[in-house]
Amino acid sequence: MQLINHSMDVISVGKKVLSAATMAAILLIMAAPRATADDRDCQRRTALADRKLHQAIAHHGYNSRQADHWRHELRVAREHCWRAHNRWWDVEGSRWHRDHDWDDRDHDHK
Repeated sequence: MQLINHSMDVISVGKKVLSAATMAAILLIMAAPRATADDRDCQRRTALADRKLHQAIAHHGYNSRQADHWRHELRVAREHCWRAHNRWWDVEGSRWHRDHDWDDRDHDHK
């Protein structure tokens, strides 16, 4: 009889531990930052301008009118993200930056 009670206690404790672990996992998932539609739009716009800049440099040259156009579009995309979120998407590093420092970077000169 004592063995049965001990087994039931172990099962009861196991269920409680599993329940607590499940609840903790749910809370972590809910607390994780989610990419909003506007975040994805910022990333998409910035990535497009960056890709077009690299293509313009490859096809028309670093100092071409086309490269200058896409450098401008890349700055516009970064400014949009900065005004909307106080951060900008770094395509090269695949991460957000919280400093308004893209003019100090070499990214749009590659």
